[in-house]
Amino acid sequence: MNELLINRLGKGRQYLWSIAVVILMSSLCFALSGIISYHVVAFILLLTVSLLAVMFDIFPVLLSAALSAFIWDFFFIPPRFTIHVDTTEDTILLIMYFVIAMISGVLTYKIRQIEKAARLKEEKANSVKLYNTILNSLSHELRTPIAMIIGATDNLQSNQNLNPATREQLISEISKASLRLNQEVENLLNISRLESGHIKPKNDWCDIAELIYDVVKKVEENGSNRKINVSISNHVPLCYLDKGMLEQVAYNLINNAVVHTSAGCNVDISASCYADLLELNIEDDGQGFTDAEMKEAFHKFSRGKNENSTGSGLGLSIVKGFTEALGGNVELRKGNAGGARFTVTIPIKTSDLNVQK
Repeated sequence: MNELLINRLGKGRQYLWSIAVVILMSSLCFALSGIISYHVVAFILLLTVSLLAVMFDIFPVLLSAALSAFIWDFFFIPPRFTIHVDTTEDTILLIMYFVIAMISGVLTYKIRQIEKAARLKEEKANSVKLYNTILNSLSHELRTPIAMIIGATDNLQSNQNLNPATREQLISEISKASLRLNQEVENLLNISRLESGHIKPKNDWCDIAELIYDVVKKVEENGSNRKINVSISNHVPLCYLDKGMLEQVAYNLINNAVVHTSAGCNVDISASCYADLLELNIEDDGQGFTDAEMKEAFHKFSRGKNENSTGSGLGLSIVKGFTEALGGNVELRKGNAGGARFTVTIPIKTSDLNVQK
């Protein structure tokens, strides 16, 4: 906040504000000089300078410190309305006030500079860590499907006498690898859109049941051997929202459940609408998340500790980002069968047909 204030106000305005604040506080103290002593005024002015030191640059603060010392001497220390100081005690107090005000301004500025340097160092370290994470994660996730595509393509080109079954298998491997590669690239594009902060929903009327079944079909085309059960309430009407965002949310959640569960597991999908709230649930009966993993599940590049875990770790962070962009919320809990249960709730505008009360 302090950095924003400093950056927002130029040096000229900082000087003006420093002078204005000191004069304002001095005027208030002068108006109350009948009930407060000049010693108390010194504390008030010193506090004012300290607050200015927190908000403004060093030189405007030093100016305010010098100005406040002069005002305290001229208007408050006896004899008033003169720079002359009668007693040695008041002279020492005036000198100490000036020194403390200056030191306060300088030290506060130095502390802020140290904090800024530490923050920049931390941001740089985080950037390096993020870069390494991206490199380590994607070097495998992108290389694997590319290697599969190249290998299958080489086999098709070099072996002209392949039987139809083998040829079909190689073509299927190319298709699966291409879909996997496309998903990783799409996740990168989506996370960059979210990081840019300029993503805005493009709402239109959407059939939720049709969207869910289309997403399930895409997931099943990846060769899933999980049993996916879909239960869409008959009361779900047409919803006015960004279909592309919701489709990405649903796909990443369903695909996550399929990828991170063992063969033969069930994935249950349900959708319902209550007045102006759409609720989407994706639950599996796999091993689920540990308590520690649940806390980090929606962080970028967060992956399960299971050595068989695949993916770049972007899917759930995209789910959270898109859900929040739609004005909704996503929660992760333990499912009834011990697996993971994701609940997405999104406020929507509906067609007012078949809405469940």
